[in-house]
Amino acid sequence: MSGWQPVRRTRAFEDVIARIEERIAADGLTVGDRLPGERQLAEQLQVSRSSVREAMRVLETLGVVSSQVGRGPDAGAVLTSRPAGALTDLLRLHLGLASLSLEEVIDARLMIEQWSAARAARQGADLSALSGALERMERAATAEEFVEHDTAFHVAIAEASGNRLTAAMMRSLRDSVRRYAIEAVERLGDTGGLMADHRLIHRAIASGDPGKASAAVETHLRRAYPDISRAPVISGAGPEDRGRFEDRRRAEEGGRVKDGGRGEDRGRFEERRGSEER
Repeated sequence: MSGWQPVRRTRAFEDVIARIEERIAADGLTVGDRLPGERQLAEQLQVSRSSVREAMRVLETLGVVSSQVGRGPDAGAVLTSRPAGALTDLLRLHLGLASLSLEEVIDARLMIEQWSAARAARQGADLSALSGALERMERAATAEEFVEHDTAFHVAIAEASGNRLTAAMMRSLRDSVRRYAIEAVERLGDTGGLMADHRLIHRAIASGDPGKASAAVETHLRRAYPDISRAPVISGAGPEDRGRFEDRRRAEEGGRVKDGGRGEDRGRFEERRGSEER
């Protein structure tokens, strides 16, 4: 048998990216460090300046560098770290092309968020960011505003786990389906059930019970996406946990209907907007 392997043909800008990646690893470069300027890089790598510019555009899209114009010590791109932005763009494009389904995105979110909630509960994490997001959701005047603070709430759960990659992935998953989330809230009209779920998640994490926190997340996502919810992907929670949370959620909703809870009637966004205009 022949030991020869096919030669991989690469474009010049791909070689530039590969060399930059090598230098980052070899020199221990970190966020905030500056790469050589365009002309210097082109001379050192013996490629055209257009190849360097194309490589920088790709790296900027990936959230790895921030290109800026300058001379002398100010020349050259600066290393950054924005993984969430790059992941969001990638997921949104693949959702648009139907190479990824919304169901797959929600499944991934369920697994990440259940793990994050359970770990946050186990660690006794600081929940001030979750509390703040809950308060802002209560005051939301539009579906867009509600989804913005809803996203902040769920990203805060991932951040409370202490895992930065998990937090970046959660933000990307949420941002990639933002349009779908807004449409879902507009169709729902009454966000009282969603808010009840959020409070249960918050209390479950605060109680330090990983199983309850995981069950609360599943209950919430099944409500938010009833058409694509499938078999449970629960971790550390049995049927009794899910049953208790369903009972408590229904009881809370019933109490708020009796008390006329603020901002949780059907069409509350429209009513609040109308009163503000008057």
